Amino acid sequence: MSPATRGSIYLEQARVLSQLAYDGEQFVLRLAAPKCAAHAAPGSFAHITCDEAIPMRRPLSIMRADAAAGWIEILYKVEGRGLHALAAHKAGDTLSVLGPIGRPFGAHRERPRTLLVGGGVGIPPMVFLAERLRAAGGPWKPLVLMGSEIPFPFRPRPSTLIVPGIPDGTIACMPLLDEWGVPSRLASRSDFPGCFPGFVTQLADAWLGSLGPAELGEVEIFACGPTPMLEVTAQVARRYGVPCQVSLEEFMACGVGGCAGCAVEVQTPEGPAMKRVCVDGPVFDAYTVF
Repeated sequence: MSPATRGSIYLEQARVLSQLAYDGEQFVLRLAAPKCAAHAAPGSFAHITCDEAIPMRRPLSIMRADAAAGWIEILYKVEGRGLHALAAHKAGDTLSVLGPIGRPFGAHRERPRTLLVGGGVGIPPMVFLAERLRAAGGPWKPLVLMGSEIPFPFRPRPSTLIVPGIPDGTIACMPLLDEWGVPSRLASRSDFPGCFPGFVTQLADAWLGSLGPAELGEVEIFACGPTPMLEVTAQVARRYGVPCQVSLEEFMACGVGGCAGCAVEVQTPEGPAMKRVCVDGPVFDAYTVF
């Protein structure tokens, strides 16, 4: 599963199929956007018009995409006027969707122990990647770790899947992943039942520390979340000598590479360079960013 080159970006009038509300002003929005659904990949995002009265679109990571059924799912947390307006939309409403945008994650078959680390609103790409790895079959052994300081946007339950190396008592999982046969574990400092009592990066560190050299040689890390979390994830990956890809979160205006408002400094063989998160990313090699 190597990263695809950036393909076409489609503009669609997408119909709202459902909008489910969760604690902490979190919403899962399902949109009928067949062109976006057919070309979306884990790590790509959609640029969505939240309301006709708000001209600026909002970039939101795609959590799931069903090409056959023609829908995409977005998980978001209400922050600011735009997402507050988006949360008011009901089934049957129409939204302008531009997508899919961005370079996706790319897993390598020689490293089938994929560790997926999602923090807060960085959870969606991890769910998407887990689903695609599961569908691909073959050698993949994904483990998904999620962290949140507010209630998770699903109802956690004890996992039915055993994960060697996970600290005792850390049993809470995302039910959907458990049903897929993909092990997951949750971390929080908010004293949620069954969760690891700390940062998700500490949970990742604990699991990696349980592996031997041969097992570490099969590990690749994929992460999305707040920048401080990604920086620590890169440090953990470097300590264990494993490759790591991160999906960056940046404010952006156009979303298609024209304004360069989302540029970040990335190390290249030729030296430091400014790269646009929207189209050169959002996925980068963690070691080139941190």
